Amino acid sequence: MLDVTAVLPLFSFLPPRRAESLTHVEHVPPRAGAVAPWPDWTPPLLRSAFTARGVDQPWTHQATAAHLAWSGTHTVIATGTGSGKSLAYQLPLLSSLLTDDKATALYLSPTKALAADQLRSLHGLDLPGVRPAGYDGDTPREERDWVRQHARVVLTNPDMLHHGILPNHASWARFLRGLRFVVVDECHTYRGVFGSHVAHVLRRLRRVTARYTPRGLSGPCFILASATSGDPQASGSRLVGLPMAAVTEDASPRGGVTFALWEPPLLPPAPDSLASLRSLPSLPSSASLPPLDDGSVALDATFAVRDAEPVRRSALRETADLLTDAVVAGVRTLAFVRSRKGAELVASMARRSLNHAVPGLGERVAAYRAGYLREERRALERDLMDGTLLGLASTNALELGVDLVGLDAVLISGYPGTLASLWQQAGRAGRAGRDALCVLVARDDPLDTYLVHHPEALFGKPVEATVLDPANPHVLAPQLCCAAAELPLTPADLPLFGPTAESTLDALVAAGILRRRPSGWYWTERQRPDVDLRGAGGGPVAVVEESTGRLLGTVDTGSAHHQVHTGAVHLHQGTAYVVDKLDLADSVALVHAEEPDWSTHPRDVTSLTVLSVRQTRTAGPVTLSLGEVEVTSQVVSYQRRRISSGEVIDTCQLDLPERILKTVAVWWTVSPEALDEAGIPEVDWPGALHAAEHASIGLLPLVATCDRWDIGGLSTALHADTALPTVFVYDGHPGGAGFAERAFDVATDWLAATRTVVAECRCEQGCPSCVQSPKCGNGNNPLNKHDAVQVLSLVLSAL
Repeated sequence: MLDVTAVLPLFSFLPPRRAESLTHVEHVPPRAGAVAPWPDWTPPLLRSAFTARGVDQPWTHQATAAHLAWSGTHTVIATGTGSGKSLAYQLPLLSSLLTDDKATALYLSPTKALAADQLRSLHGLDLPGVRPAGYDGDTPREERDWVRQHARVVLTNPDMLHHGILPNHASWARFLRGLRFVVVDECHTYRGVFGSHVAHVLRRLRRVTARYTPRGLSGPCFILASATSGDPQASGSRLVGLPMAAVTEDASPRGGVTFALWEPPLLPPAPDSLASLRSLPSLPSSASLPPLDDGSVALDATFAVRDAEPVRRSALRETADLLTDAVVAGVRTLAFVRSRKGAELVASMARRSLNHAVPGLGERVAAYRAGYLREERRALERDLMDGTLLGLASTNALELGVDLVGLDAVLISGYPGTLASLWQQAGRAGRAGRDALCVLVARDDPLDTYLVHHPEALFGKPVEATVLDPANPHVLAPQLCCAAAELPLTPADLPLFGPTAESTLDALVAAGILRRRPSGWYWTERQRPDVDLRGAGGGPVAVVEESTGRLLGTVDTGSAHHQVHTGAVHLHQGTAYVVDKLDLADSVALVHAEEPDWSTHPRDVTSLTVLSVRQTRTAGPVTLSLGEVEVTSQVVSYQRRRISSGEVIDTCQLDLPERILKTVAVWWTVSPEALDEAGIPEVDWPGALHAAEHASIGLLPLVATCDRWDIGGLSTALHADTALPTVFVYDGHPGGAGFAERAFDVATDWLAATRTVVAECRCEQGCPSCVQSPKCGNGNNPLNKHDAVQVLSLVLSAL
């Protein structure tokens, strides 16, 4: 057993009995910094402002990136959290504004919190004539005219650029005419479908800006800032559509980081679990149904009581306890939780425990997530930074950029999906050269289990490259419509949008969406194209307290069917609300406050059809394929489960529309003869394939920049389109997001890691650490762990 106090000094607040949960401790040593002189083009006023802030000289990577951008070279700076990327782009940007009174600059960030933090930073420099201003959905109407007419640095996000600035470019003529720099902060977050949309928004910005740029001047210089990532030069170039120079050598000083991997303990078996199982009605067989894993729960009402296998304590409960212990000891801690509901639960559990230990101490812990109102978010950020709050449970809304000086520790509840996110979240603590502690708390999940027992997959491994595909037809077509609505498209514009732009335009003309004229392609409708950058298919759904009309927050459209369906329990700042009605037509969920002793779990049904096959690799009895598929899903009911015991109270029917997803999938088939030769009886094929599918979904984030909730899957002993036993794994985004392609390219590495997890797990029949899934469409039934290992071995030996 590890000596906690010897290995982790900041962990002295933990009871020694908890040390058994530590599986690995990694120490990242501190690093000294290297400085460079201020560039000779830096205005004295700006140099004085930075010096007053405590910056005597820039770090060498800051000076290098600033030199490149000042010379007009499009630049991506990809260095660690807290390395001062802000100064690297502020230096050329502000120098330009101070030396040219007509110059302007645009700053784009993926979150409002980060833009607000940057706005505070610019105001703090107190430079005359710079006039920075935020412009997003929270900006009051009366302020927006002032921003358009007078602001010289506009801080916004890609959504507002897409919806508010580019369609109204004529009213932004002054600003666009002087645009010298475009900063794209935290650019590694622009991946998948969202990243592909943003890539075209930036191309549209380049096109519109060219209309207003004075003759003889080139367009704006793009400066991209990213967490450490794989091949930032290529990723940045793909995002902007321009050649980029990359600065990756981090010269900033860094405090030591102690990184612990933490596996929650096994729970003792409940003595009455078998009795509970026997007391339930007969469970329906689902062996004839294709197991479905589309990101939600199941259609049938099977409730599995796992009395035969050990169950681990939940990562949420463990994180809440660690957060409680840290706050009691005065350790300022930020806990990252993967879901909005999870963040609320962790904060609520920690508050309850703290108030029990020291009445009133629970007030020093809160939750933070997207969907809160602007005033709530800003107040929480202030309270965390000034020490009013000692603990905060947050979604990844606080992962990016906000300078949270003074934090001692970060807890990460479940692997966040990518190494880039892991190190970004870990970097929230220990900024300004302070030593820090980070703890990754493993969920009962195949990938998390693999990582806490194979630390070499986390430490000393290069960070993933960002995956995005601007050629995705589900992205390119609507973006071309947006471009045509802004300014008619001409043949000269086509190279900007890629080699498939012309054929896509022809299809849009044939469908009557665009009109072709000798001078180009024209948008024909009076209203603008309605395009959602985040692929959710519409605007957010407002969550409103029916009795008072108070707006509690919002839920994105893509999640509304699962999170705020009629009857759902919705959490907001620790208070439970029950949804009285989800009105999709008006995009509102009406709720009332209630503290029920049950939770809700949506259930849906899904089918999959193969539309086309792009690539195939046949190896004996195994065929690996990549292609387009159509996934049809519908949330049809929800279960109410007793919070204390997990007992299913009832199943309530819902009347929600079907959703159809055309996307990209990777799938593999295996011949019946090979399964017979492997000693797997036909009656066990569904369970073997189902277990292999679950584990494959769980391990794909190891090789692709996705997480489990970005992908879905289906397995069946006989699929109508392949006529063979088949396992599908598909991207959960229209047109695909590049994850299935990545899986096809590295299939042997992916499936080898999958087999390792299943084979090495100590359970007998299968558990959440190997083959059980929280997303399962059939209640994790049937599953056959032993035969899944045989199937995966068969596939790997053939490939």
